[in-house]
Amino acid sequence: MTDNLRQAREHFIQGMSRISAFWGFPKAMGAIFGAIYLSPEPLSLDDLVEQVNVSKGAVSTNVRALERLGLVHKQVRIGERKDYYTAETDFWKIVKGLLREREKSEFDRALQSVGESLEMVQNASGEDAMLSAFYMQRLQGMQSFFRTLDNLVAAVLALDELRFNMLQRFIGSMRDENRGE
Repeated sequence: MTDNLRQAREHFIQGMSRISAFWGFPKAMGAIFGAIYLSPEPLSLDDLVEQVNVSKGAVSTNVRALERLGLVHKQVRIGERKDYYTAETDFWKIVKGLLREREKSEFDRALQSVGESLEMVQNASGEDAMLSAFYMQRLQGMQSFFRTLDNLVAAVLALDELRFNMLQRFIGSMRDENRGE
């Protein structure tokens, strides 16, 4: 590998690490995905330890999380004890996986936190009325935003499921027409 390609690869892996941290995932997870994504060959855990420079335990934990999210896929080679990993390249599939994984637990926690905070403010009657009103306004705005965002994610996922079902029906009807000829 030339120095320019090595630098490009390292730069990409660092970028994936930053993006991962921005979205609330471990930096190592982003770096591991970046290394797998730019690998023309499936990578083993040992390969990833060497390329990403994190412990084997951290690599193993993050690869399992990446698998759960649908960002990487395990490949088993007959006669070898090691597992190898390849990256998902269908970005729409990746986005759906991330939305499904993050959507419920994160939105539910955020809504719960805001709801609990609203209750606390409501129970603080008689204490600093102006500050209480300010908190109520801000928290209600945040609660509304999270509910809207939750509904938007659910709608996006439902639309994709609808699209898939319609495509399956269309293919089925085409098969039925071809059989009838």
